[in-house]
Amino acid sequence: MKLPTLFISHGAPTFAVEPGRLGPLLGKLGRALPRPRAIVVLSPHWMSRRLEVTASPRPDTVHDFGGFPRALYTLQYPAPGALDVASEVIAQLAHSGLSATPNEHQGLDHGAWVPLMHLYPEADIPVIQLSQPASPSPLALLELGQALAPLRERGILIVASGSMTHNLYEFRMAGADEPYAQAFADWVWQRIEDGELGELLDYRSKAPAAARAHPTDEHFLPLYFAIGAAGEDWTHATRLEGGVTYGVLSMDSFVLGARLDVDVAAPQAALA
Repeated sequence: MKLPTLFISHGAPTFAVEPGRLGPLLGKLGRALPRPRAIVVLSPHWMSRRLEVTASPRPDTVHDFGGFPRALYTLQYPAPGALDVASEVIAQLAHSGLSATPNEHQGLDHGAWVPLMHLYPEADIPVIQLSQPASPSPLALLELGQALAPLRERGILIVASGSMTHNLYEFRMAGADEPYAQAFADWVWQRIEDGELGELLDYRSKAPAAARAHPTDEHFLPLYFAIGAAGEDWTHATRLEGGVTYGVLSMDSFVLGARLDVDVAAPQAALA
């Protein structure tokens, strides 16, 4: 069975305790998908010039944020690591000519553990985090995902954690939801439905309000990683409509490689 890939908007760190619309959908999704033997997650909150892979038997829960309620800093996501899976990821990357090294000290940043708290709240599935390349391009992330696509057939769930929109200059400053956030999310989904990869790769000149949605694009680039890892199945997709938080952060997320029922209660034949 080939697992799909996921692009999840992780929003603000408060998503850990304020699930909103997306949190319950991720919970249903985690219960609907075949149980993976491990999860490989990429997040823009751990970036490196050279690819690195967590290689700790029990990665720490990293609280890499400031100025939020104290309760957030007590949360833990005690998922085990898996040294054999870390080695498998490194070997698969090497097969595509990409060099990666194990990192025994890096834990799971909040871009990784916050959405996983909703997807797999028991924290009983091994998690490996892959660093996001510094100064990347959409094409580089696409090719990185393509390199790891074979892992989907080995029971490994590939999760790209980012944000559908990510304007921190407007974070907590907006009153009502800004229309551009929804317009940008709708544009992205339509390009996925239509299979218009070229349009997506050139999103900064094609998408409505692209520069406002992403003044910098590190939180959008994980989408290309998820698309690449989904391979030819990437247009067989499901939209998880997560709404907009703090007026400007679209929480829309995608399942790539599987069409699911609208309520994510049960997978359709694409997962059979």
